[in-house]
Amino acid sequence: MKKAIIGKKLGMTQLFAENGAVVPVTVIEAGPCVVAQKKTTETDGYNAIQVGYEDVSEKHVNKPAKGHFAKAGVSAKKHLKEFRLEDAEKYNVGDVIAVDTFAAGEKVDVTGITKGHGYSGAVKRWGHHMLQATHGVGPIHRQVGSMGANSTPSRVFKNKKMAGQYGNEKLTVLNLEVVKVDAEKNLIAIKGAIPGARGGIVVIRDSVKA
Repeated sequence: MKKAIIGKKLGMTQLFAENGAVVPVTVIEAGPCVVAQKKTTETDGYNAIQVGYEDVSEKHVNKPAKGHFAKAGVSAKKHLKEFRLEDAEKYNVGDVIAVDTFAAGEKVDVTGITKGHGYSGAVKRWGHHMLQATHGVGPIHRQVGSMGANSTPSRVFKNKKMAGQYGNEKLTVLNLEVVKVDAEKNLIAIKGAIPGARGGIVVIRDSVKA
């Protein structure tokens, strides 16, 4: 990983390319992020930086975190994330990582928490077909159907597609294109959709497969 930043998803809109084509984009308020801790091979066994995003009142921070920020000499932050950057040793505690780290045309990976749908049935969660909505089918139109269990193996196999928690899990979308960067307003427009609801926290990093 060469560069990364924490941001907040603001929503989707569209921009126009130079040839007039409409480009759907997701707008993210990325940074400014402050380096709250620097980890080195000598002290921790690996090189990394811990980055804080979004100021928060100290009364909303517990004592260990308050002491952690005081030691670094930075204001209390709501979100902390560790990045193992290739050039982590060049950063120092207190350095600011801004959105202009990225530029238009670059490929990035975006990680976020998907929208939660709660406990959902197999039709909604996995796209299973429903039974015919006719007389005689009974009240089982949306049920999962046969579990496939017989005397052998006498159990339901793990990862069987059934009802359960749908969404609210970490997801990374690869190889998205940066369309526009506004350094003054800390905004970055990325082509396409990214996981999460409006206001959700996301992590943007340079693409691993570019």
